Amino acid sequence: MNAVVAPTSTPSTAATVVRVETVIVDLPTIRPHKLSVATMDGQTLMLVRVQCSDGVVGIGEGTTIGGLAYGGESPEGMKLAIDTYFAPVMAGQDATRVQALMARIGRMVKDNRFAKNAVETALLDAHGKRTGLSVSELLGGRHCDRLPVAWTLASGDTARDIAEAERMLDLRRHNVFKLKIGARALADDIAHVAAIKRALGERGTVRVDVNMAWDDVQAARGMAALADAGCELVEQPVASSAALGRLVRRFPIALMADESLRGPESAFELARSHAADVFAVKLAQSGGLFAAQRVGAIADAAGIGLYGGTMLEGAVGTIASAQVFATFPNLQWGTELFGPLLLTEQILAEPLDYSDFSLEVPNGPGLGIALDEARVAFFARDGLRKTISVAR
Repeated sequence: MNAVVAPTSTPSTAATVVRVETVIVDLPTIRPHKLSVATMDGQTLMLVRVQCSDGVVGIGEGTTIGGLAYGGESPEGMKLAIDTYFAPVMAGQDATRVQALMARIGRMVKDNRFAKNAVETALLDAHGKRTGLSVSELLGGRHCDRLPVAWTLASGDTARDIAEAERMLDLRRHNVFKLKIGARALADDIAHVAAIKRALGERGTVRVDVNMAWDDVQAARGMAALADAGCELVEQPVASSAALGRLVRRFPIALMADESLRGPESAFELARSHAADVFAVKLAQSGGLFAAQRVGAIADAAGIGLYGGTMLEGAVGTIASAQVFATFPNLQWGTELFGPLLLTEQILAEPLDYSDFSLEVPNGPGLGIALDEARVAFFARDGLRKTISVAR
């Protein structure tokens, strides 16, 4: 953890940042999660706490998929950046003027969108607790109290994925399923998707995420075959925005941009070039909660559908996303905020409410959640769990 003691340059009447702490938490998952870029056997969270001079503490989270396999930031890198560069810039600054403080950080720290999102989440959580308002109210007000949640089938085994989907339907937890494909031969992936859709029939919808694994020719063949198999959406089959533009509306299936979305500027370019039917909005990729709202506004203005994406965050990052997505007037494709359900262990004082195919958005102050500090300490890297293991 890193601590920064604030100078006294800001007027004493303001709630200032007096301490910034970060911790790495390693949590096991219910099964291996196979993507085209990596196979995850656990999830690592970077938690940040921002303590303010009025005694309020806000929490945020930074998470990635497969460490550096997905992008340019990792939980460990976020921790180092916040400890070394963010914290000194934040020390002594007015914690109630979140956007002004984030602009100050932006002038001193380039890029690092995932780390900025974690810090902005903590600042908004603190200000919500200070004012008695939920983060969604701080962001303009929510349109709903529950969000539909898709489940990702990513074991890599067709029979196991079908059994998993059937279990989710029986539990009334999910009826929208996204399949991770792209790591195998195209024909094998199509057969896998088609078999799952046949098994589910009209009881569940099927989508796929290719995580940029295909080239143009594979994508054209794949999208045509997926449409025939009953798949309703393909997420980021190719890497570039230009390649997405060459595929969009050629097939009777929706095309969604994900990795190509890196904040409002990229959203504008994708909208301008008509390169996607749907945007997968992710707070971390956008660079924060306010930036994610701007991405959503650009999509709305351009007539592009919205989907609430995930970086497989734990509970803190998931609820930060839920607070933002609840403010979207249109969320045509629902969300994918299942990250906490992929974990075998939880770190909240009270569990999240997943039921009736949806997630409840907490309405308490700030994020509306509280950490179970004992469990955070237990699962912290080099923490109690590792100490116990070594002692044995």
